[in-house]
Amino acid sequence: MSVEQRLSGRDYVLRQHDARQSKPPRTKIEGQRLMNTHATPIHRSFLFLFLAMIAVICVCDRTHADEASTDKFRWVDTSGKFMELLHGDRPVLRYMYRGLDDSSPQARYETYKVFHHLYDPSGKLLLTNGPTGDAPFSKDVLYQHHRGIFYGFTRITYGDGKQANLWGCGGGESQRHVKLLDSGADSSRGWHRVAIDWCGRDGEVFAKEERQLTVHAATGGTLVEFESTLTSATGGTVHLDGDPQHAGFQFRAADEVAKKTKDKTYYLRTDGKGEQGKTRNWSEKNSNSPIGEECTNRPWNAMSFVLGGKRYTALYVDHPDNPKPGRYSERDYGRFGSYFVFDLTPDKPLVVRYRIWLQEGEMTVSGCKRIVADFGGG
Repeated sequence: MSVEQRLSGRDYVLRQHDARQSKPPRTKIEGQRLMNTHATPIHRSFLFLFLAMIAVICVCDRTHADEASTDKFRWVDTSGKFMELLHGDRPVLRYMYRGLDDSSPQARYETYKVFHHLYDPSGKLLLTNGPTGDAPFSKDVLYQHHRGIFYGFTRITYGDGKQANLWGCGGGESQRHVKLLDSGADSSRGWHRVAIDWCGRDGEVFAKEERQLTVHAATGGTLVEFESTLTSATGGTVHLDGDPQHAGFQFRAADEVAKKTKDKTYYLRTDGKGEQGKTRNWSEKNSNSPIGEECTNRPWNAMSFVLGGKRYTALYVDHPDNPKPGRYSERDYGRFGSYFVFDLTPDKPLVVRYRIWLQEGEMTVSGCKRIVADFGGG
């Protein structure tokens, strides 16, 4: 609420200038200066009291404005490397968009696909795996092809039998940032929409994506919404396929989980809390078994992991309108998600929506359901 609204007309004088800008105009009263040397002591006392009240109100208003600014989202761009979303001064999300660099194996290793990093709720620690743009990305990282919040497919076919793997990108494939299409930030959310080219082994663009990530202001954690529209760029069909570990929409925790704390990872599912170090995965072999059926079309899944001496839980929410069947995968080292099979045609784009909720500590099934219900799930 502004100063003007709070005062409700009681102190009209404050509306004559902005106390945070230039000094107010000199005020005359019947041709005399405001500090009239002939004024009585009582009059001067009232005058000093009045001026003191104005000063206090102005200071309070400035403090209120400063506090309000810390509650707003804002984008900060490190040109050519990454865009970072902050809530006040607290980092929340980092979009890694550096252009494909084939100048060396290390450069290509760091730039062959775009993805988003997610910070812990305090903004002090990157919780996800992948190049950060601050230092070289070590090849000692385990399962390095799983990076942050990522979307892609392993077995892609298009054209006259061409194949592409946009998960490992080991044959020359790449996901390339084209441009920032739009962005916005206010006190309730921060979001951006980017154009991404899906490129085959020869560099040919076979699909075009518009990807939007939105972080909503929330108490107790971080709520991220992922939306994507993928269209064919070939004039024909693009077949998207893969496996539960290397396709679809996935989340990968930082490498420390894989190397030091994976035995402490557990999964919270619709049927309850799992054991530490134990996972469930869909496969073609078990697709008709109770495990395979439970790993199909889950409305949500949650992974609880330990990083930097703290336990965190990431809740993965699959929108009911996404393509089905959705086949789920879990790994103790901190990677989980789901995938589906889809035929992309010029008149049938692929539209998906997911959410990630991240918080410190553990969650319950009922707590997960409350968050999922808001997204149209169950």
